[in-house]
Amino acid sequence: MTTEDVLLTVDADGVRTLTLNRPKAYNSLTVELKERLLAALREAADAPEVRAVVLTGAGKAFCAGQDLKEHVALLQANDPRPLRTVSEHYNPIVRTIVEMPKPVVAAVNGPAAGAGASLAYACDLRISASSANFLMAFANVGLGPDSGASWTLQRLVGYGRASELMLLARTVDSAEALRLGLVSEVVLDEELAKRAHAVAAKLAAGPTVCYAKIKEVLSTAAESTLDEALAAEDAAQAVLGATADHREAVEAFVEKRKPTFQGK
Repeated sequence: MTTEDVLLTVDADGVRTLTLNRPKAYNSLTVELKERLLAALREAADAPEVRAVVLTGAGKAFCAGQDLKEHVALLQANDPRPLRTVSEHYNPIVRTIVEMPKPVVAAVNGPAAGAGASLAYACDLRISASSANFLMAFANVGLGPDSGASWTLQRLVGYGRASELMLLARTVDSAEALRLGLVSEVVLDEELAKRAHAVAAKLAAGPTVCYAKIKEVLSTAAESTLDEALAAEDAAQAVLGATADHREAVEAFVEKRKPTFQGK
């Protein structure tokens, strides 16, 4: 790992922390960073030693979204890559976060705009620094939402509020983000890294097979009928009821001790 890496990876306590590392450019997303992030997320999803993930940014910003300097330069050079980045980069990145069979915590250390905000919305939990803010900036550059924001944002704050935030491209500070439900917690800037790791470590020590099923069932229920949601819950419980973690939790309850989960 060097300071020139556009993406930093650190493992501790079953948690893999991925840090977007282009601080001078507010961690804006170049082709290189998008490709590195996608590969790192897929690796984390498959790594048995990784039981939870933290996504954060270096410096004063979480992520400013697409690197527009690179975007314009590629367009002017008639490079087709900017027109493919949604399908080749953003869509698979968001799908990997949402479908990852382990919890993903966004530690939003500063401004999160455009696709950067979308990445945070895709995570399971969002812990915000007090100086952070969120901006759906797509309309400001004549584009529609991408990176899953049309799906994730309205599930967090509702259709009406999502429409407002996207159409007006209004900046939301951390206090309002907490009121709206965009984030689950706001902490002092200097406490963010420690707090996000503590939350992720707690999840990593928990029944991670259960967490994967919770994510799966919630996703199904968000766009299904009641009968379909009940069937998905039934199927999940049938699987989870046979896990070692469930047996351990029940035995620990009877024995009045703290359970030790193995993620199995």
